[in-house]
Amino acid sequence: MEEEYRQGLNLVVEMLRSLEKLPDFRADTFTLQRIARLADTAKNMISVEEPSTLEAPPMEENVPEEVLMLNHVQAKTVEPDAPTPSFEELRTTVLACTKCPNLVAFRHTVVFGVGNPSAELMFVGEAPGADEDRQGEPFVGRAGELLTKIIQTMGFQRSEVYIANVLKCRPDMPAGASGNRQPTPDEMETCLPYLRQQIEHIQPKVMVALGGTAMRGLFGKVEQMKLMRGRWHLFGSIPVMATFHPSYLLRNQALSEKRKVWEDMLQVLDRLGYPVSEKQKNYFLAR
Repeated sequence: MEEEYRQGLNLVVEMLRSLEKLPDFRADTFTLQRIARLADTAKNMISVEEPSTLEAPPMEENVPEEVLMLNHVQAKTVEPDAPTPSFEELRTTVLACTKCPNLVAFRHTVVFGVGNPSAELMFVGEAPGADEDRQGEPFVGRAGELLTKIIQTMGFQRSEVYIANVLKCRPDMPAGASGNRQPTPDEMETCLPYLRQQIEHIQPKVMVALGGTAMRGLFGKVEQMKLMRGRWHLFGSIPVMATFHPSYLLRNQALSEKRKVWEDMLQVLDRLGYPVSEKQKNYFLAR
């Protein structure tokens, strides 16, 4: 029995090593935490008499630096036996966050997220804007109104899905400046663990990344959005559809661009196993 478990763990390690060689592969601490817990459980099942000391397998040469870094962070911070905070405990922690002093000084509220904590479908944006900062809810401005229409056209109510951002605070702006700025990589890296924990709690069947900044936050991808949209990406084991941010459609009213986003949503419905009506199929087609 012990040998079977060891063979199983070795198989997992070899599969991960092969994945590291793929160009689009990006390790994440969420996946690493799960593997650590499973490995620790398997070790205990093998022998309750020996202390549970799981040694990390030797790393192959030429492993991507990013993977090494994430493994290092995971080794320092993951406590497999530590209790996972409840969703409301996570909300309380995020609302009191002071990790980014410049954002704390600028924000009015922390925008945690909104919707069904057991949703099958989750939308991820980049950061709150001025409207969201005032109301404490993501996507409530003009872009939010358009996102709500998209969600309803898909056959859902806004309350049935979950909506969150990579960054939970509005990025600070110079005094007297208007508009919004994109979050920096450091700001997103600091805040991303909160989003990972939200995803771990919600366990959506499908996620939608709204815009290039959301894709950079989730995957570190810096490709042009037109090259990433309409394709499936994996965040851990969760399929993610990349599409244009609703604000892009507000700037570009072309029917062809609206159709591209809608085609992405049709793929999402298909992945979820929901039927698509002829009316839905024909939205934004030139007549």
